[in-house]
Amino acid sequence: MQQTTRINGKRVVLRTSPKGKVTVADAPIKETEGQAAQVRALRSLPEYGRQFLLAGDMNSAKRGPRAQADAIATGMTPGEADLRIYLKGGTLRMIENKVGKGRLSPAQVERHASLARLGHPVEVVRFTSTAEAASKAVTLVKEWLADNDNHAAQSH
Repeated sequence: MQQTTRINGKRVVLRTSPKGKVTVADAPIKETEGQAAQVRALRSLPEYGRQFLLAGDMNSAKRGPRAQADAIATGMTPGEADLRIYLKGGTLRMIENKVGKGRLSPAQVERHASLARLGHPVEVVRFTSTAEAASKAVTLVKEWLADNDNHAAQSH
């Protein structure tokens, strides 16, 4: 049996073996913690606001039945990417975040395939720490900015 809880303010996983032995280990970070670190890092880049903007989604947030119905009615779409990166010149790039070996949900697999068919691939970013999440997002966005600059230069 396994349970995630807080001890002295820190998230931990308690595991109980079939023989009753209890072990305590650090819990993995939450996906939202990694995404928040990405947003902070990306917004601090000098290019932010001039060469790109971002928007995030919380499609997996826990909602009651009424709030869930309202979210769907107003366009919240299961499987949508976590971060949208709007690049200068009309290019949209997207990031889906996963902690460790976390798997895409069936809705994400379907939605990402549909987006890719329309020419909007979704990049899956895996991380185990907030620092890694931020670093990977910054690296990706810098690559996308360089690609975007190269395409703009070629079209002139």
